[in-house]
Amino acid sequence: MAAGYAELLGTRHAARLLVGTLVGRLPNAVAPIAIVLFTRAEGGSYTLAGALAAAYGVANAVGQPLLGRAVDLFGQPRVQLPAAVVSALGMVWLALSGTGSVVAAYAAVVVAGLFTPPLEGGLRALWPSVLGGREENVHAAYAMDAVAQEVMFTVGPLLVTLFVALWSPAGALVALNVIGVLGALSVVVSEPSRRWRSAPREAHWLGALRSRGLLALLGAFFFVGTALGSITVAGVAYADDHGDQAVYGWLMAAVGLGALVGGVAYGARRWAGAPERRLRLLVALLAAGYLPLTLTPGPVAMTALAALAGVFLAPALACAFIVVDRHAPAGTVTEAFSWLVTFFGVGAAIGTAVAGPVVELGGTAAGFGVASVAGGAALAVLTVTQRVMATAGRSRTVAGSADGVSDGASGAPSGAASAG
Repeated sequence: MAAGYAELLGTRHAARLLVGTLVGRLPNAVAPIAIVLFTRAEGGSYTLAGALAAAYGVANAVGQPLLGRAVDLFGQPRVQLPAAVVSALGMVWLALSGTGSVVAAYAAVVVAGLFTPPLEGGLRALWPSVLGGREENVHAAYAMDAVAQEVMFTVGPLLVTLFVALWSPAGALVALNVIGVLGALSVVVSEPSRRWRSAPREAHWLGALRSRGLLALLGAFFFVGTALGSITVAGVAYADDHGDQAVYGWLMAAVGLGALVGGVAYGARRWAGAPERRLRLLVALLAAGYLPLTLTPGPVAMTALAALAGVFLAPALACAFIVVDRHAPAGTVTEAFSWLVTFFGVGAAIGTAVAGPVVELGGTAAGFGVASVAGGAALAVLTVTQRVMATAGRSRTVAGSADGVSDGASGAPSGAASAG
């Protein structure tokens, strides 16, 4: 990699922004797990647990691009922190009201999901200004970003199970969301966040979605999200089958650990060639890794298979960030990355909603089978749309500068070979 992770983190503000964003995103990252565990503890069925997690995911998917567009228009502090507080209050509402009133439970998760701040897209909009606009450093930061996310997805499930063990599922919901608000606060009071302005944008009701290449990418990652969402529910069923809820935390942590290892390996070198072509290969390998989960062996072997299933997730995400960069229209940087979160989140919501009834009708192995089918669908989308994906966005400068003068995407020039 052109710039090592240590060098990037040594850049002023970089470590604070990365850590603050990860902490701020923690409630969102573990929400499906926390909601499922909370619902089951309240006596709810797998179907209700999956449906509530799905409602959260759909609300999150709706809110991300809307809030992302608001960030592009009004800046980060005015949007991110108020949204984080309202989202946390939604989860506190769920923790206090329980699932006795299904209507109240749905309303709580919808509020929490709808107002989840677009910290992920916001961080990627900040990288160019923080790293001085150097394209190779920005791409390296994307890889570091994907790796750091997997640290969160490794630690997050363990934190949920730890908080549940120390207090209760309701206590875990409250604690995680308080932590999330503190993370968002750390980001928005930083100098880069306060100074950042998006580039001028063409007035268009579709915003970032007028890019055909971006639409193709979003379609593929909808199915990647479906796969991961189904694993969330199937993993709980697997833990119940083996009589130990802690197994669930280890399975989810193993997926994150596998992705962490894969991301570090992927980011250890500079990649030549079109990132769109590389993305197809990474998604193919990702899909292949989901198939062995349907074997559902004992906990030790299953944990190893879960780690294998995660190996190509972080590389695929890092590569996808570059593809977003190449296809997003000017002035839509936060919105474009938020749409990726949205489609991923909708897919995860569908995955959790589908996996619940599938597990109840066909068993745990069938639940993991949903992930395998969804992975294949993601590869199919990228294969069918490869001509559209091969047409990179127009040449642009690196975006999101603190003075708001630079272009609206973070900068791979058209046709350039990109680093992972």
